[in-house]
Order: sequence, then structure tokens, then C-alpha cells
Amino acid sequence: MTQATVERTETGGEPPVLAVRDLVKRYGHDTAVDRVSFTIYPGETFGLLGPNGAGKTTTLALIAGLLRPDGGDVIVCGHSLRTARRLAQRHLGVVPQDIALYPELTAVQNMNYFATLRGLFGAERRRQVEEALELVGLTEHAGQRVERFSGGMKRRLNIAVGLLGRPRLLLLDEPTVGIDPQSRRHILDAVRSLAAAGTTVLYTSHYMEEVEYLCRRVAIMDHGRIIAQGPLDEVRALAGEAVVLRVPWRPALGDGDMDASQLRNVLQLPVETVDSELRIVLPTGAGQAPEVLNALVRLGISVDGLRIEAPNLETVFLALTGRALRD
Repeated sequence: MTQATVERTETGGEPPVLAVRDLVKRYGHDTAVDRVSFTIYPGETFGLLGPNGAGKTTTLALIAGLLRPDGGDVIVCGHSLRTARRLAQRHLGVVPQDIALYPELTAVQNMNYFATLRGLFGAERRRQVEEALELVGLTEHAGQRVERFSGGMKRRLNIAVGLLGRPRLLLLDEPTVGIDPQSRRHILDAVRSLAAAGTTVLYTSHYMEEVEYLCRRVAIMDHGRIIAQGPLDEVRALAGEAVVLRVPWRPALGDGDMDASQLRNVLQLPVETVDSELRIVLPTGAGQAPEVLNALVRLGISVDGLRIEAPNLETVFLALTGRALRD
């Protein structure tokens, strides 16, 4: 597929914090990352969006120097991972998708351990540990053992660990998967605070609304390739005529007994259920709405309070690939 790209034309004269150049990673005959290129500038939160299995985590592992590429290069703060890996890694903070903590230790003990690995000691270590715990809203829980934490609290502590050493570039890999709404809000607010303070962030997710909330520039990845990238508004415009039909979804009150997967099969359209709402992508525009609404009524689903929404990143992905982002 040809990449749809909207190029950044102004950089303010500042060199990028991260430059990914034609990055390739293969596993046997499978190409997990296929000539991926993008740049991120100082203080920017850049969104890397794509479904599970798109290659986002492998791309982050390559950027972090945890995997060696089969082609291309990664430049972090002017240092090539190929020729100066240790220098490049000094500027990185990495928050993996999997929790990387010691459950038998308290939050502050985990922080102190990882701070020592980052070369932090004494007053500076205490200062950075306290600042990071405060940013993620865990100061009051610093003395609690991590095994007693909820999944969301563990993810917030994972982020706090990644902030140690005050990295210039923070890599966040799906930081809100499977967590409670309160922790999700803490994480999104923390990322915004970091950006406001000048930290550059690469944020990967398959939740389009998070990327739209945090990022001004995005790249959409699928099957190892970047299929679209650029400023958020211009990437949205790649959806063409597609719109999203949003309908309240109340199965407990009699809105049928189908789930989203069954509705997709019946309607032959991408369908998601998000926050007690059906979101149905109409690829050819609002003119499809009457036919879809009639089908919902026949299925016993109430259509009171419906609305039609302008294209978002979900509809862009549909327009470019023919399938829903979370399929």
C-alpha cells in the first residue's frame, strides 16, 4: 500500500529528538517492521497508532535499542543507535506494555532500585523519586507493596520508573491497556504535564481517542508499515467521505442481545461499543445512515439520541485498509 503522508514543513530550526530512518526488522520470512520512518521534535507528543500486531511494540523495542534492526537506523538526540547505542540510550525513558516491577517491594523501594540503576543517588535520587510519584498520583501509596496495587496503579508506577533520570524522550507503549478510568485519566493528564514541561513523548496506542487527545502529529501503522502520517487534522482528512454514526447502547434496557461482533456481521460495517454507545463507521458518508438505522430498529435497538460525527482516526484507518482499527 502506498503511504499517505502529510509532511511537516516547519521545525522551528530545532533538530529532532528522534529520527527513525527506513527501519526494518525481520523474523525469518516475516517482516515485522517494514521501512518505517518518522521524526519527533522537542517537546512534542507524537502518536503511533495501530491495531494489535501492527508492529508498534517492535518499533519501540528497536528505538530503545533492545532489538537490532535488519535495516535503517534510529537517531536519538543526535546519536545513532548503530554507532553510539549507549549514548543514545542515556536520553531515553522506556515504559513497556508489560509491567516491569517487583511486586514484593513497595512503590518507593521499586523506585529507589531503578533510580540506582540509572545512576541516581542521595538527594537527587530522593528528589526525582518524589517528583515522579507525585506526577502519577501515587505519593500517598509510596509505602505500599506493589502486589496490593490495582492494575492501573501498577501501570502508573511503571510510568514513574520510566521518568527517572529525566529522559529527553519517553517511550510509552500502550500505557492504558486494561486499566480503570481513574488511572487512565491520571496517565493521560501526566503525559500532558510532561509535554508542557518539555519532555518529548512517543505514545503508542490502539485507542484513537487517546492519541487524538494528546497528539498534534500522528502516524498510523498496519502490518509493519506506516500507512499515513502528519498533522492530526490533515491525517483525518484522508478518510474522504466516511463518517461515524453514534447511537446510545443499552442492552440491559432491551437494546437487543447482540454484541459488537454480531452487529458487524449483520450490518457488514465496522462497529464498536464504547462507553455505552454504538459507533458505526459509514464509509460512503451520511447517506448510508437511513438504511443502517432501519436495520437497527428491526434488531430491536433504540436509535434515540443518535448523532453523526466527522471523520476521526478510526475512519481514516477504515478508508485506507477497509477494516476497523481494532479488528
